[in-house]
Amino acid sequence: MNRVVITGAGTINALAHDVPGTLEAFREGRCGITELDIRDVERLSIRIGGQVHDWDAESHFNRQQIVLYDRFTQFTLLAARQAVAQSGLNFDGRLGYEAGVVLGTAGGGVNTWDDNYRAVYEEGKNRVHPFVVPKLMNNAAASHVSMAHNLKGPSFTVATACASSNHAMGQAFHMIRSGMTKAMLTGGSESMLCFGGIKAWEGLRVMSRDACRPFSANRNGMVQGEGAAIFVFEEYEHARARGAEILAEVVGFAMTSDAADIVMPSMQGAARAISGALRDARIAGEEVGYINAHGTGTAANDKTECAAVADVFGHHADALMISSTKSMHGHLIGGTGAVELLACIMALRDGVIAPTIGYQEPDPECALDVVPNEAREARVEVVLSNAFAFGGLNAVLALRRV
Repeated sequence: MNRVVITGAGTINALAHDVPGTLEAFREGRCGITELDIRDVERLSIRIGGQVHDWDAESHFNRQQIVLYDRFTQFTLLAARQAVAQSGLNFDGRLGYEAGVVLGTAGGGVNTWDDNYRAVYEEGKNRVHPFVVPKLMNNAAASHVSMAHNLKGPSFTVATACASSNHAMGQAFHMIRSGMTKAMLTGGSESMLCFGGIKAWEGLRVMSRDACRPFSANRNGMVQGEGAAIFVFEEYEHARARGAEILAEVVGFAMTSDAADIVMPSMQGAARAISGALRDARIAGEEVGYINAHGTGTAANDKTECAAVADVFGHHADALMISSTKSMHGHLIGGTGAVELLACIMALRDGVIAPTIGYQEPDPECALDVVPNEAREARVEVVLSNAFAFGGLNAVLALRRV
C-alpha cells in the first residue's frame, strides 16, 4: 500500500489566523478563550468561547462569494488556501482528477440557520434568501473547496460530532493509501458560536462558565471554539518526486463505535480505537511518545480517556505525554481534531509538546503526564490524535516523524 504524508497545512482559530501563529501560541501556552462578542449574549448563561476575533470576510472574499459562504465555509476556504500554498501543488490538468476533498463538520452552517430563524420567527419575514440551503448544508465547505482548487476526485463531508475531522482525515488517508487518489485536502471546520448554537449546548449542562481545565480535579466542563484546519495529504512517492517538504507521515487510523450511550463515553470503545490505530500503523505502544487527547474538560470524558490510555499502554502509559489543546482554543466540535493535528505535527517536527493549560489540581483518576501549563521540549517519533464523539463514535490517527 502507498505511504501517505502531509505536505501542507492551514488554519484559522481562536489563537491565530494561520499555522505559525497557532504554533507560537501552543509553545507559549496562550489561551484564546475570551468573552463572547455575539448578538444577544446577555441572554446566554455561557458567555465565553474560543471565538475568532478580527475576522473581516471582505478582505478575503468578494460580496458575491460572501452571499454563498457561511462563516464555517469562509474559515475552511482560508485554511485551504494556506495549505495548498504551502504544499506547492497545482491541481490543474491530470492531478485535479486524482485529488479530492473530504472534510469534517458537525453543524455546518449554524450561523445561517440562526440568522434565518431570526428573520422568520422574530422579525416576521415571509421569505429567506434563495441561497440559504446551499449556504447552510454540511457539504458546502467541501464543495466550495473543490471548486476553488479544481479537485475533481472524491469530495464529501463527514459528520460524526466531535470526531468528524478525524474521521474525515482517516478517509483521506485510506483513499491515498489504497491508490484511489494521489492527494486530498482534508481536515474540518466549525462555527457554532452564535446565540442558537450556544443556547442548544447550554441544555446539555456540560459547558464551563469560566475556563477549560482538562484533567484538573476542579474542571467544570467544556468550552466551545470555532475555526478550521485543512491539510494536504499526499502519496509519498508523488511528494518525493517533486521535492516537496514533508511535515509528517500518517501511518495508521482506526475507528470504533461504543454502541452503548448517546452521550456517555465508553472506555472499551476508546481503547479499541487506540489499539486499532497502533495495529494499523504496525507500531508497538512503546514507540508512542505523545498523545493529543480528546480532553474536553468534562469529568466523564477525561477519566474515561485516561483509563483507556492506561488500559492500552500498560506501564508505558506513565512514560507518555498526553495533553489537551482544547484548553487553549476551545472545543471546535467537528473541526477540533483538525486543529489538534497541528500540535501533533509540532511535536514531531519541532520537538515541542503543547501543554494542557489551566491545570490546577491533580486528579487521581487522571494520573498521567498531562504536560501541565507549560510546553515541553522532547523528541518523539510517533504520536496519536484521539477523538471520541457523542454517539460513541471514536477515531484515532497515528503519525510518524519523517
